Amino acid sequence: MNTSGMLKVSAVLWVIWGLVHTLAGTIVMSNDAAMAVQAVADGVDPNLLLAEYPAAAGAIINQHGWNLAWFGVVTIIGGIFIWRGNVTAIFISALVGGLADLGYFMFLDLGGFVNFVPGTVMTIVSSLAIVLSFLAYFRRNN
Repeated sequence: MNTSGMLKVSAVLWVIWGLVHTLAGTIVMSNDAAMAVQAVADGVDPNLLLAEYPAAAGAIINQHGWNLAWFGVVTIIGGIFIWRGNVTAIFISALVGGLADLGYFMFLDLGGFVNFVPGTVMTIVSSLAIVLSFLAYFRRNN
C-alpha cells in the first residue's frame, strides 16, 4: 500500500473511532451515574452497578463523558486533515486517541470490566490508525 492509501485508511479509522467516542460521551453525559457506568463497564453484571451514586461521583462520570466526546471530536477533525496528508494531524490524533485508548486498555480492558465489542475493537482501530499513519509519515520522509 502506498503512503496516500495508508493515510486514507488511517483517516477513515480515526473518523470511525471519533464518532464512536463522541456518541459514547454523549450517552454517558445524558444518563444518570448508574446508567453511565453500566454503559462504560459493559462487561460487568449491570445489577452490580446499580447504586445511588453521590453527586460528586456523577460529576466525575460526566467529566469522563465530556472527555470521551472531545477526544472523539478531535480525532474526527484529525481524520479529515490526515486524509489531506497533514502531518500535524497525524501526531495530534495519535496523541489524543492513542493516550485515551491506552488508559482504557490499562484500566478497563485489563481489569476485565468491558466486552470485546465495542471497546477493545476501538483500541485495535486506534492502534491500526496510529501504525498506518506513522508508517506513511516515515516512508514519506525517507
